[in-house]
Amino acid sequence: MTSAASSGLRRWADLAWPDFAALDPARTVAVLPLGATEQHGPHLPLDVDTAIVEALLARAAAHLPAEAPLLVLPTLAVGLSPEHAAFPGTLTLTPETALALLRDVAAGVARAGVRKFVIVNGHGGHVGLLDVATRAMRSQHGLLVWSVPWWQLPLVEPDGHDLLADLPPHEQRFGVHAGRLETAVMLALAPQRVRRAALQTFPSSSEARARHHALLGNGRSAKFAWAMQDLNPLGAAGDAAAADAAWGERVLAAAARSLAQLLLEAVQVPLSTLQPGPLAPTRT
Repeated sequence: MTSAASSGLRRWADLAWPDFAALDPARTVAVLPLGATEQHGPHLPLDVDTAIVEALLARAAAHLPAEAPLLVLPTLAVGLSPEHAAFPGTLTLTPETALALLRDVAAGVARAGVRKFVIVNGHGGHVGLLDVATRAMRSQHGLLVWSVPWWQLPLVEPDGHDLLADLPPHEQRFGVHAGRLETAVMLALAPQRVRRAALQTFPSSSEARARHHALLGNGRSAKFAWAMQDLNPLGAAGDAAAADAAWGERVLAAAARSLAQLLLEAVQVPLSTLQPGPLAPTRT
């Protein structure tokens, strides 16, 4: 995050402890980049999720005013990845450790007098964990906290074009890991780290379930607790062969603009959004 520190984002670690007394708790936002170290098929490196969130924050900084009260915490590059543990190279915490780690970071943010917390998440396997962790942060530390899966940011260009609409519906539904989207972004970020000879279309076993099981396979009625090898034993699902670096660059640019807007909105949201308790009923 050194590149971001020069413009609209500052590194939390660059402050000295007396500096925190001068921060405005009603506006200051701590931002946590949350990545992972896990396999991404035979064609992508282990740090895809980490590389993407760090790149998005660095690019978002260019859209932020230099005086924005945004402090970027050290990246957490190992998270909850048990669904990829069968593949060599994957590092994963247990759910208990991952939850405790996030809660302990939040406790440090709260002790510093910062009341707003945004977690920029790069890994789909963290979504459920963050639902639990962020509610604990709110209840235990009174933090106004948001978790932000980067792929759910509006990926819309200035002319209104939605880049996700460029993905075929089949890829949107089944390209869940190291498919066309992530591969395109990595081709834009670090083309030398993408193994082009290994690019292919990685079919998901979920496609067969969708064809043969009306409810279990409809993608809504039941959530399948899969390990990655259950979807594809090569560790990817999606059309990586169709990934395009130029489109990936457009995705990065759109996501960075949206992330910058989101962070500025977090600065503006009042702390009174959090209420101390229920309202006593009016007696008649």
